[in-house]
Amino acid sequence: MQIYLPIAEVSVNAFLLLGLGGLVGILSGMFGVGGGFLMTPLLFFIGIPPAVAVATEANQIVASSFSGVLAHFRRRTVDIKMGLVLQAGGLLGAALGVVVFNHLKQMGQVDLLVKLCYVVFLGVVGGLMFIESLNALRKSRKSGGAPAARRQRSWVHALPFKMRFRTSGLYISVIPPILVGVAVGILAAIMGVGGGFIMVPAMIYILGMPTKVVVGTSLFQIILVTAFTTMLHATTNFTVDIVLAVLLLVGGVVGAQIGTRIGTYLKAEQLRILLALMVLLVCGKLGLELLIQPDELFSLGVAGGH
Repeated sequence: MQIYLPIAEVSVNAFLLLGLGGLVGILSGMFGVGGGFLMTPLLFFIGIPPAVAVATEANQIVASSFSGVLAHFRRRTVDIKMGLVLQAGGLLGAALGVVVFNHLKQMGQVDLLVKLCYVVFLGVVGGLMFIESLNALRKSRKSGGAPAARRQRSWVHALPFKMRFRTSGLYISVIPPILVGVAVGILAAIMGVGGGFIMVPAMIYILGMPTKVVVGTSLFQIILVTAFTTMLHATTNFTVDIVLAVLLLVGGVVGAQIGTRIGTYLKAEQLRILLALMVLLVCGKLGLELLIQPDELFSLGVAGGH
């Protein structure tokens, strides 16, 4: 069933979009990521313009993250206080990111920048996470399945403006969470992602949060930041396609509930290594598209554009 997307100006199969939304929703519930790192490139692959994909995907992330976080609230695995601190940084980062996005769009370089950002970030984060997860899995097997002790990061504990986060069992400075939030907010605006693929490793390895609390808190933080990003894109760029967003939303909400249940049956190390493999797979596909010569060496654009 073909459906016309008015802002993207292309026709796409509605069931394909529902299926993609459901797949990304499952990932959202399992890993605590918004799923944008996977969905946005998938939208590129089916012909959605990058500017529209970035702005609209932020909308879908809100729904899938909200659906997933409800399940985590019921299990009391959300650190609300930490989530609010991360959100404060995220809102600032999102505002900065939209300014950069608008400037690049005027220069005509936004499509290339978005794809290059994906290749660089996904390659670095996926590689580091894969290596660390393999090491953690080996240590877990050697210790008879006992969870590996978390390393204390002295530089984080030495910073001022400390705050107690009871759900996470931490007493650390608010500066690192705010900086992590700013970085994720910028990524949300430029790349159309919730930033979970950066947020989850940062919360575990920089802030020292327990893995069981990280997933729910990450989803909680993602909701407000991506909602704010969507609003800014809709009012400044006019690149949010409502028809596309609704189809992705429906699939994402259902998928997130399924993913949350699947996640309870896997160990933390297994979840991280699966997420790393997903990240590297998408990175490889995007990198090949940038390197391989396209079939058609021209593109249609507005007269006088770049």
